[in-house]
Amino acid sequence: MKPKEEKRRRQRGTGSIFRKKLSAKEREVGVPQNKNWFIQFYRNGKRIREGTGSPDYDAAKKLVRQRLHEVDKNEYIKRTGRPARVRDLYDALKLQREVNNREGRKRDLPGRWAHLEPEFGATLAAEVTTDDVLRYTRARQAKGAANATINRELATLKRMFRLGLQSTPPRVTRVPHIPMLKEDNTRTGFVEDADYTRLVANATELWLRAFLELAFSYGWRRSELLGLRVRQVNLPERTIRLDPGTTKNREGRQVEMTGRVAELLREAIRGKRQDDYVLTREGGGRVREFRRTWQNLCERAGLGRFECRRCQQPVAGGGKCKHCGATRPSYHGLIPHDMRRSAAKALRAAGVPESVVMAMGGWKTAAMFRRYAIVSSADQRAAIEMLERARAERAAQPASSGTSTLRPIEASTRVSKPN
Repeated sequence: MKPKEEKRRRQRGTGSIFRKKLSAKEREVGVPQNKNWFIQFYRNGKRIREGTGSPDYDAAKKLVRQRLHEVDKNEYIKRTGRPARVRDLYDALKLQREVNNREGRKRDLPGRWAHLEPEFGATLAAEVTTDDVLRYTRARQAKGAANATINRELATLKRMFRLGLQSTPPRVTRVPHIPMLKEDNTRTGFVEDADYTRLVANATELWLRAFLELAFSYGWRRSELLGLRVRQVNLPERTIRLDPGTTKNREGRQVEMTGRVAELLREAIRGKRQDDYVLTREGGGRVREFRRTWQNLCERAGLGRFECRRCQQPVAGGGKCKHCGATRPSYHGLIPHDMRRSAAKALRAAGVPESVVMAMGGWKTAAMFRRYAIVSSADQRAAIEMLERARAERAAQPASSGTSTLRPIEASTRVSKPN
């Protein structure tokens, strides 16, 4: 009689794979058998069980090997609670922005999430793939969204996943590849001296005149100027200071006042307290948003225009189109950020070193500053002088031996008559 083979026991320390058995009561009421595999292993003498959520045995073997490797390297973190959904990642990012008190980014986040949520909100974070991202991108393009707008939304999605990966315990185990679109939205608008004169001539409010002078002199961002408070203006020493944390790169800056800036700021802060805002409207209210004011100013100065979105006819004053009756025309012309580029260009043309211009305007890297393709006139003149000097030196050099001189064009191009 053939001896009965002994059951092979699993090697100790290699974990185990099993399916949950049904109890007698569950079998009586007809509860179906769970076909998904579970894994079991030990960490510091404690048994840990984890569901794979899959009926694939090979996938379960791969997962138990991965967990054992994490335990061996002391990298294992116990998974707790339900699997994270993309909506949970958004909540974590929103909380981080609130803790860091990043006002600009807090305002942008809900608008971007409004587009991302219908597609990704209820999806398990672990199930988001590159194909899902590409389908979202294509759908947004079909709705007419610009590449830059889509990229900002995709960057928010990527940031959510990275934050989930960095949390303790991690909410996700990977960040899916999120391809970005090519952008071609670099603006090249500049405000020349004549343009600036027309803008000032059409600016009637004190805060707007002060904004124009500050932006054209120092190239500061709109948010930096609108957030300027009286305590940051030192008239006796003729300096203006931006506190650390109030600028885009979170670094402080200080500049000297020009005579015109000092005159306007003296009027702008007259009768105000130290914590009051410098740029306020006639009634004392803070200037938060002035898009339509800026557009109307540029239209009056001849540096901007309104155009009907439906019939492409000009619309005076940005109101209702007289041709088709459509409202909300599109604006084409200068934007406040053009003043930033113009200030950098003017400072370089005056011979101010690039490093000083970057320090005044708050450009943290030379690469960002050079996106404006700004080269001072003095640098250009010096380059041309060097080129002409080199050409003259080459022309003055004697011809080397064995080199024939060029014949006149007429002689070299003469064609002999056929016989």
